[in-house]
Amino acid sequence: MASSTPETGKAAGQSRRFGIPGRYLVISAPYVWLLLFFLAPFAIVFNISFSSAIIAQPPYTALFDWSTGLIPQIRGTLSGYGFLLSDELYAVAYLNSIKIALVSTMLCLMIGYPMAYGIARAPAARRNTLLMLVILPFWTSFLIRVYAWIGILKNNGVLNNALISLGLIDEPLPMMHNAFSVYVGIVYSYLPFMILPLYANLAKMDESLLEAAADLGCRPWKAFLFITLPLSFPGIIAGSMLVFIPAVGEFVIPALLGGPDTLMIGKVLWNEFFHNRDWPVASAVAIAMLVLLVAPIVIFQHYQAREDDN
Repeated sequence: MASSTPETGKAAGQSRRFGIPGRYLVISAPYVWLLLFFLAPFAIVFNISFSSAIIAQPPYTALFDWSTGLIPQIRGTLSGYGFLLSDELYAVAYLNSIKIALVSTMLCLMIGYPMAYGIARAPAARRNTLLMLVILPFWTSFLIRVYAWIGILKNNGVLNNALISLGLIDEPLPMMHNAFSVYVGIVYSYLPFMILPLYANLAKMDESLLEAAADLGCRPWKAFLFITLPLSFPGIIAGSMLVFIPAVGEFVIPALLGGPDTLMIGKVLWNEFFHNRDWPVASAVAIAMLVLLVAPIVIFQHYQAREDDN
């Protein structure tokens, strides 16, 4: 029977901090992060959403009144949520955000799937280079990249000047401050989020299935339709959620590239917080937007878990 040496005893002691095994400390790190930077801010915003707006600092009433004694008096109100239902501006903004996010997700899928498929089927020596080209835009500030599209799409921008020089058009095309510019900005910004999950799914696909289908006389387009496409469905779901979820709450792109017809809920949220200084209504807008995104997030986590199991 082996006896423990001083070295092993010392190592065992070093693996525990405050009586807790080291592995539990490592596992708890992401939970502490979520607690501090997600749950705590969410609780603050949730609290403000039941307050009333006042001209003060901060510009809302306290939810609990402790002046009555040890038991606080709750002074909450649902007026912020009621205002969302009474003003059609918020419903229009929510629906417009969902529409723009859905269309942008479909465009990213149509553009990103062939790119991901091409990278996954490229020689192994070239894949890292191709992936680097996909990730390369992230090395530049997001704001600078959006501003660059203003110089490209405006009436005297690069694209209109090129088309006029080639004689294809006689006058500049209206490509700024409309839905077209918003779709261009969102698709350009979030396309890598579609490509990378699709590539990860397609790269590990068993190519022997395609070889077996070819040996049995299956045409390439049928093999893609009945083998490749169904097996890549988890990657499609993951990429679509990674594009759709942030696109719904997008603020910078509609503010810089959009116009009055491209009102999104992120812009409304900004206006309520910083222009109207109605923090209870703004918090209610944020809570409602989070509830709206719960279903896509649950779907994304479900397919992520399925992908990890496979």
